[in-house]
Amino acid sequence: MKIIIFGANEIGSMIAGEFYTDNDITVIDEEKNKSDAFNKLDVGFVAGNASGIEVLKQAGIKSADVFIACTNSDELNIVACLTAKKLSRVKTLCFVRKEEYKSSLGIAKEADYNCDFYIDNVIWPEELLTQEIFRIITVAKALDVENFASGRARLLEYKIGKNSPLINKMLKNCEFPKDTLIVGITRDSKLFIPNGNSTLQEDDKVIFMGLSHSLNILAGKFFHEKEFVKSVTIIGGGNVGLKLAKSLESLKLNVKIIERDEERCNFLSQELNNVLIIHGDGTDLELLNEEDIASSDVVVSVTNNDEKNLLCSLLVKHLGAKRVISRVSKNTNAALFEQVGIDIAISSKTASLNEIKNNIRDTNIGILATVEQGQGEVLEIELPQNYITQKIMDIKPPAKAIVGVVQRRNRIIIPNGATMVSSGDNLIIFTTSENAPVIKNFFEEAK
Repeated sequence: MKIIIFGANEIGSMIAGEFYTDNDITVIDEEKNKSDAFNKLDVGFVAGNASGIEVLKQAGIKSADVFIACTNSDELNIVACLTAKKLSRVKTLCFVRKEEYKSSLGIAKEADYNCDFYIDNVIWPEELLTQEIFRIITVAKALDVENFASGRARLLEYKIGKNSPLINKMLKNCEFPKDTLIVGITRDSKLFIPNGNSTLQEDDKVIFMGLSHSLNILAGKFFHEKEFVKSVTIIGGGNVGLKLAKSLESLKLNVKIIERDEERCNFLSQELNNVLIIHGDGTDLELLNEEDIASSDVVVSVTNNDEKNLLCSLLVKHLGAKRVISRVSKNTNAALFEQVGIDIAISSKTASLNEIKNNIRDTNIGILATVEQGQGEVLEIELPQNYITQKIMDIKPPAKAIVGVVQRRNRIIIPNGATMVSSGDNLIIFTTSENAPVIKNFFEEAK
């Protein structure tokens, strides 16, 4: 695979270092921005600005499979990706720092009108960081994880424990979060496709598909470890703190945010309904004592300053906090934080690298994944141009299968029986391996 990276910074070197051994990597940037890490890698380098057509051509954009723009400028990344898309059929991945760019580019990409002038995947590292912290806080114990649709949809497998509230419940009576589906159950080592009347039993291994965020909510609600998290304190009310609080709020946890900026506190109080907003400094030992922050099950420090996060984390750890999670901006700081006693240090760059890997891996077609030692398969099937629009409930395949995800252009839909599918839609279908050939033939004959 030919991969072009625009940005010779830390995240660019991490991406290049991950993929250079098995792929053809070319890096574009000004020579002055090139970090020392690139000198150790066997990659090509083109000096210049990737928003320029000639620079992209020099890097071989027309034969490239993936173009990743990860400079420190949102505007440069956006222009470079759009220019690359105009010159070739390359898959574009664009890093942005501003939420409004993520939102607006996502709307443009998911528009119903035909347009080739769009960015395939917009990566907002703060959002990925928030999702990862949320998963850690909720302590989901997944047996298997597969990512689809550039990480926006997932397959997760969990075991039903002896104290689970789901035991002896029919699926149609389980209050699972919106945009999640159970597509398979393994019982006594045998995988089967369930229906609404299927009843869950202790030790069942249950396979879910759904939107990534919805599955995070599911994990926190039903698949905690024995020690449930009941209270969380967040130091820092920026984008990460706000989004994390919203997710935790949906689980009805006791959440506090400490934020030093009074105006930001007022904004947070308008955005959050059941979160205590504390105006103060997370490095203020007296404040931490007064608010009994150490009694929280988890304390998370997510300011945008590594030194402050480290100090806040050390203070609450000193006061006796059970579990402390700290954000690090520089990836090299993560090991240092953990060496001095911070329980978990998380870098948004590491989360971004994982997202890149998921995006690149999702270029496969046909069988996207196998589960349960090959007993189950996830198929991707594109409906042909002459396919007659119909409801999913009216599709009558000759063997059991569940449509878990519908990809319509760049929209991701978790369907139900009434969802309409039509020509050009990509269906991600879960079935047993023995039924997979029958399902594929069924849709092949529809062409």
